[in-house]
Amino acid sequence: MSQTDRFRASRTLMVQGTTSDAGKSALVTAICRILTRRGRRVAPFKPQNMALNSAVTVEGGEIGRAQAVQAMAAEVDAHVDFNPVLLKPTCDQGSQVIVAGHAIGHMKAAEYYAYKPRLLEQVVAAHDRLCNDYDRVVVEGAGSAAEINLREHDLANMGFAEAVDCPVILVADIDRGGVFAHLVGTLDIIRASERERVVGLVINRFRGDINLLKPGLEWLEARTGKPVLAVIPWLEDLHLEAEDGLSRAGNSTGAADGLNVAVILLPRLSNHTDFDALRLHPQVNVRFVRHPDELDAADLIVLPGSKNVRADLDWLRAQGWSQVLARHLRYGGRVIGVCGGYQMLGKRIDDPQGVEGPAGDSAGLGWLDLSTTLKATKQLRRVTGHCLLKGRRGETRAPVTGYEIHVGESLGDGLARGVFALDDGRLDGALSEDGRILGTYLHGVFDHPATLNVLLEWAGLAAPVPFDYDAHRMAEIDRLADHVEAAIDWSRWPLADDVPAPLDPVTPG
Repeated sequence: MSQTDRFRASRTLMVQGTTSDAGKSALVTAICRILTRRGRRVAPFKPQNMALNSAVTVEGGEIGRAQAVQAMAAEVDAHVDFNPVLLKPTCDQGSQVIVAGHAIGHMKAAEYYAYKPRLLEQVVAAHDRLCNDYDRVVVEGAGSAAEINLREHDLANMGFAEAVDCPVILVADIDRGGVFAHLVGTLDIIRASERERVVGLVINRFRGDINLLKPGLEWLEARTGKPVLAVIPWLEDLHLEAEDGLSRAGNSTGAADGLNVAVILLPRLSNHTDFDALRLHPQVNVRFVRHPDELDAADLIVLPGSKNVRADLDWLRAQGWSQVLARHLRYGGRVIGVCGGYQMLGKRIDDPQGVEGPAGDSAGLGWLDLSTTLKATKQLRRVTGHCLLKGRRGETRAPVTGYEIHVGESLGDGLARGVFALDDGRLDGALSEDGRILGTYLHGVFDHPATLNVLLEWAGLAAPVPFDYDAHRMAEIDRLADHVEAAIDWSRWPLADDVPAPLDPVTPG
């Protein structure tokens, strides 16, 4: 009998961490992939997420990027029920609150804390719908399982687990040190009823000789009464799209004679996963730079998305970036603006309703002939179409796929020089008259290999080699799943139905 049969939500398994970045997202992704390959229909779930990297779902809602990646691992379309509450910080003490895929407004931290009890019912309802439609629901917690100051009205960790009555796996990162203290301390701090629902421990990112760790594992199991389900070795150079902050990989170095790309690290940068295809391309060198004095020679400078465009535009000017960008263009460089960065490249940004901050307007950088008005209704679309730029060998109609997440409507004569023709009949983006400045609302614009080649040629790379980012992303998910599957002690796995059948004995020939 499975040890989870004592829980009402016995087909749900929740992964919580002792700290942020303990490996929760990766472990949930791996479990989704492993169980999917074993014929289970699996749904990822995160009750409450705080992240500036997001994705658009099949029904036109917005969820955290990590849950979209986990949906890829499970081979299902991303759905708003996978992440019913998403918080997108707009300042140090406030966030846009997204419920069931759509923004309901901005709240300060204290205001949201008071509002949280209203959300529990919606979060539980989303989980229950998934339980009706899927064989397994694999849940990711947020931050630490033992945030005592946030325990009341908790949606993200044990508050949710207790509300639906599901088992929990606790994961800790040994690479940062103190793994035994993290695990024992967490179990000591949480409530007795919460300790009872922890069905196993996972130690992540282990380097070294496992035999030297075994005495510690024996002590840990004796001390806590919890089985160690896996010690997951360090996995070198894994690419998994980051949930929020820049991934551990950070900058990248391709060929010495490759294309040099600088992405400006805005204070409220959003969806930096847009540039993963560039970071991973073997001929592209990408650096995220905050201050102009960090800028080396760059062929292309990228203005990324922003969760508070006017505030980040003020910051950009205060740092001296407008002069640096002007000099870069004067000497033949190229500039791309994506989403909020695209809006900055225009003549004006108006926010009459105070959608992203105090109501008002700001002068843009003025390099594209368009102006933007921010509106309360967010545009959320998955899109397909083709690129209107030609490749150097005359190729046309390179396919493009992506998604729009923006509050704002851009108008102006510059839109007549659109960059992408979308299948819904719209033009997206704008190209400057001299052809050296490009803006687009499309996130994921570099992901399709054909359009990636065209954009790299436009930016100055003479002969880009083909690079299929989607195939690479899926191969990395499979590599992670293989790695985790080999590390799990399946004889101790809490859901008995997930344990693989023993291999048939080989009959001697």
